[in-house]
This record gives sequence, structure tokens and C-alpha cells, in this order.
Amino acid sequence: MSRRHSVNRPPTPDRDGAERVKEPTLIDIVNIKLTESGEKERLMELVRERLVECGWKDEMRSLCRAFVKNSGRDNVTVDDLVRAITPKGRASIPDSVKAELLQKIRTFLVSVAH
Repeated sequence: MSRRHSVNRPPTPDRDGAERVKEPTLIDIVNIKLTESGEKERLMELVRERLVECGWKDEMRSLCRAFVKNSGRDNVTVDDLVRAITPKGRASIPDSVKAELLQKIRTFLVSVAH
């Protein structure tokens, strides 16, 4: 006879009795610092502006419209559209935008570290 687990039973503690707390990763820490300082929102706005300036947003809009037109308006879900367009969108972000963003993040990290 197999032993059934009770739904109401609390989880069995670890052998040492202490709960394990996940240590934040470096990425988690950087993300927290960016968010708390408001820098994350400023960087996101900068990227939005740059993508509009270089025509990336218009290009993505055209790709979306073409995908919907080819698939039939009633046959496309948002998930389908995201699945189809996301790889193209990520691959077509200009290197200059990526480089500028990376430089801004590096500058921020240096300023926080000191």
C-alpha cells in the first residue's frame, strides 16, 4: 500500500532544522539597485526613444501587420504574434542601442559601487 501525503500536513523541515534562504544573485542585486534608484525606468525610456528614432518600432509594426494579414485576422492570437515577431525583434535591435544601454548600465554600476 502506498503512503499518501496529507494535504494539511506542513512540509517536512530540512535535516538541520533551518529553512534555506535563497541568496540573491548578482543579477538580482543589480536589478534591485536599478529599480530602487529609478534608473531602470530612465533606461527603459531611453531605449524606447532610441528604438523609435532608428525606425525599429515602425519596422516591428509592419512585421506584425504582415503576419496578421498573412495568417488571417481571425486566426491570430497575441501569443502567436509574440512567438513569431519576438525573435526578429530582438535580432534587429541596432548594435548602437545595445552599446549605449550597456555603457549606461556600466556607468550606473560604477557610481553605485563607490
